[in-house]
Amino acid sequence: MSQDQYTKTDPRTQYESAQSGEGTIEHPGLTSDMENRPDHGEQSYRGSGRLLGKRAVITGGDSGIGRAVAIAFAREGADVVISYLPEEQEDADETAQWVRDAGRVAVTVAGDIRDEHMCAEVIDRAVSELGGVDILVNNAAYQMALEGIDSLTTEQLERTYRTNVFAMIWLCQAALRHMAPGASIINTSSIQAYQPSPQLYDYAASKAAIINFTKNLAQEVAERGIRVNSVAPGPIWTPLIPATMKSEKVSNFGQDTPLGRAGQPAELAPAFVFLASQESSYISGETIGVTGGKPLV
Repeated sequence: MSQDQYTKTDPRTQYESAQSGEGTIEHPGLTSDMENRPDHGEQSYRGSGRLLGKRAVITGGDSGIGRAVAIAFAREGADVVISYLPEEQEDADETAQWVRDAGRVAVTVAGDIRDEHMCAEVIDRAVSELGGVDILVNNAAYQMALEGIDSLTTEQLERTYRTNVFAMIWLCQAALRHMAPGASIINTSSIQAYQPSPQLYDYAASKAAIINFTKNLAQEVAERGIRVNSVAPGPIWTPLIPATMKSEKVSNFGQDTPLGRAGQPAELAPAFVFLASQESSYISGETIGVTGGKPLV
């Protein structure tokens, strides 16, 4: 590779105007529907054996942040279970192929994790096909922009919380039954937990709940040698953005950050690798912000 994640680059211009001219797409959104496809590290992420022999479960692993993490984990030596919605099969197949191209096992599990039994099925597949679970990445999320608090329906509120919070808890319960000392849980939160937008009431509140849960669970399972942390992305360019926001928001997405642009999924993957690896052995209950310079306050 001529350029990888270690190549010195000006962060302001690394992905300049990556979403320029993008229109909206139908939810949940496929990568192939996007005019400007995100960078998941397909051509740039270089592994160094930091997760050799590990077995990882990644929810929402078909596209966006989840795909970037799956590619990075595989290139670091991990086998990967990818959980995703059935309508995202096309993206899941592509992600699985990148994992296999890295010489690792990819297991695809289609289903809606709003169902507790589906969460159990995801972990069961990891145990039966990979032999266990060393890393759990709770990354799947639902958001839909609102006009204001009056436009938030009970149906959307329940969908957001069952996807973003309930499923995370159910997956942790199931995975912890199989985790040994040295295992790691990583929950995807958001800068919205700290700087909420009125058009994302339910989503932002659910992301704050994830940070609270991360701190809580980390204290309980520390005595078992298991670490729990969170990554809080800022504005990251994924199919979720054009699938859930109005076109004017899409065209300006991420420009209000100090670095002046949206981030790419490939720029988050190293944070997940770090928290999954032995390098972060004394870190638990913490949140790493990947926000383009926006402070987590």
